Amino acid sequence: MSDFDARLRALEDRYQELADQLSAPDVYQDLDRVQRLSQEQAKLREVVEVGRAWRAAHRAAEEAQEMARAESDEEMRAFAEDEEREQRAAEAAAYEKLRTLLLPSDPNDDRDVVVEIRAGTGGDEAALFAGDLFRMYARYAERRNWRVEVLDSSENGGHGFKEVVFEVHGHGAYSRLKFESGVHRVQRVPETESQGRIHTSAASVVVLPEAEDVEVDIDEKDLKIDVYRSTGPGGQSVNTTDSAVRITHLPTGLVVTCQDEKSQHKNKAKALRVLRARLFDLAQAERQAELTATRRSFVGSGDRSEKIRTYNFPQSRITDHRIGLTVHQLDKALQGELDMVIEPLMQEEQQRRLLEEEPA
Repeated sequence: MSDFDARLRALEDRYQELADQLSAPDVYQDLDRVQRLSQEQAKLREVVEVGRAWRAAHRAAEEAQEMARAESDEEMRAFAEDEEREQRAAEAAAYEKLRTLLLPSDPNDDRDVVVEIRAGTGGDEAALFAGDLFRMYARYAERRNWRVEVLDSSENGGHGFKEVVFEVHGHGAYSRLKFESGVHRVQRVPETESQGRIHTSAASVVVLPEAEDVEVDIDEKDLKIDVYRSTGPGGQSVNTTDSAVRITHLPTGLVVTCQDEKSQHKNKAKALRVLRARLFDLAQAERQAELTATRRSFVGSGDRSEKIRTYNFPQSRITDHRIGLTVHQLDKALQGELDMVIEPLMQEEQQRRLLEEEPA
């Protein structure tokens, strides 16, 4: 039995085991356990169904081949040969789908995420673009029934954001948004430009998988916590109490601020979530660097400072430089129809991983 068959049969056995457990008379005495078992079974269902289709097509092709060899009637033999070709094609298609389904998944794919957007070069125009990106992701999240929670923001005098940090809560959030980390560039004519010249500005996006409390151990002795009054555009105070929180992680020098809530306690809790996500990402990056020291990832060098995408307003064009993708539907993308860009990136990653799975 090949390794492919062994992996498939192990998953089929597990699927049947879950079905048996869910049909046990006393299973619904523990609803949390039922939910866990049901979710695991749902994840395996497609693999099992495609595996059955693959085996059925293989059996049908073998039977048609035997029929064609044994058949003396020319018309029936031609019919059997056509049937064999059709079933071989179905077998091959199912096999390719199985290869993709059996790829080891990114352990972070189902996590919620912390997204950080910062205006880069371009002054007010860069801040406006950072605001455009935030709204684009918020609309995309709404389309996928995900929930967005702003953790911290620094407005640019009412003209977009110097910085905005937010969480996205929803199944598979990291699996899709992880491709957004990098420098995003915009080309458009600013409203204040009287000569109609196109200006170029940029904003950086960082997407971090949110860490569980048990995964990142933060020692209170390693934290410096400062509190101060929240400020709004222009520096005016928007709160009369010291509710804003700044946390410095002394061992790494990471600094996180949060002033979105009026409660100091809530701001501290949110800031700790961001810090935990950054520390988790730092540890993940260090491990990934060790694993991929001899190989470039499909998104280039993986350096977040690398330009990944350009949004050209005069041409209504989005270009993703990592895979050479160009689409002329900028308005739709900004309204949250982002799968037109994200799904080709997901497919490219799958192809890369399939190639890596092939034996040398």
